[in-house]
Amino acid sequence: MADAEIGVIGGSGFYSFLDDVTEVTVDTPYGHPSDSLFLGEIAGRSVAFLPRHGRGHHLPPHRINYRANLWALRSLGVRQVLGPCAVGGLRPEYGPGTLLVPDQLVDRTKARVQTYFDGEPLPDGSVPNVVHLTFADPYCPAGRRAALGAARGRDWEPVDGGTLVVIEGPRFSTRAESRWHAAQGWSVVGMTGHPEAVLARELSLCYTSLTLVTDLDAGAEAGEGVSHEEVLKVFGENIGRLREVLFDTVAALPATADRACPCTDAHQGWDLGIELP
Repeated sequence: MADAEIGVIGGSGFYSFLDDVTEVTVDTPYGHPSDSLFLGEIAGRSVAFLPRHGRGHHLPPHRINYRANLWALRSLGVRQVLGPCAVGGLRPEYGPGTLLVPDQLVDRTKARVQTYFDGEPLPDGSVPNVVHLTFADPYCPAGRRAALGAARGRDWEPVDGGTLVVIEGPRFSTRAESRWHAAQGWSVVGMTGHPEAVLARELSLCYTSLTLVTDLDAGAEAGEGVSHEEVLKVFGENIGRLREVLFDTVAALPATADRACPCTDAHQGWDLGIELP
């Protein structure tokens, strides 16, 4: 099995990331990931790219096998994950084209499996113990620094920090929901940032979200509301810039052996009951 040290999970409109790739199929105890993993190299770093919705965008947000996706990446050696995604802006100043690197997360999903430690036995008969991991700060501080520096280096001034609220989807928010999200002081709204972040933490992976605002959410505008076509259009207009920022972020991430962030100590003091890949 080929190895990679950094994973990139691409979302809407982002079905390719690397040009010269090796396609690898990975099976996990939790079923199949969204697609094959595509392995290549950036700035001397080995990278695995996984299309979050599958090629052709056939998986809606609530049907993505998030557990299989993160498990598959770790099984290839990945220890740091970048999760770019399209979001709606909840403040007028966060209009289309804004790049926001969140430091907080609010979960408003309803029916997603969001832990590996649910007491269900794995195919090998092992049973995960109950584990309660710290999640006060959901994103890797080292990854956030790398992403912010990469964006600034490309003359794309990012928003440093903010709260990503994740809704179930696949529908967009009503105006009332959107206005409520904004009234809480949250920054952007998306459909895929959870449970990716918490599953990464459970696997002791560093996880960094880079959110690209493609629209003002329904409550922040006076028009007809958000459309999928609008999201893909704006994402397509910015995908070249985002790709450059992601490449530079990959280059700036610490070496796996040099990780010194809290993500690496997520399991300290816990008996997991299972062996991680």
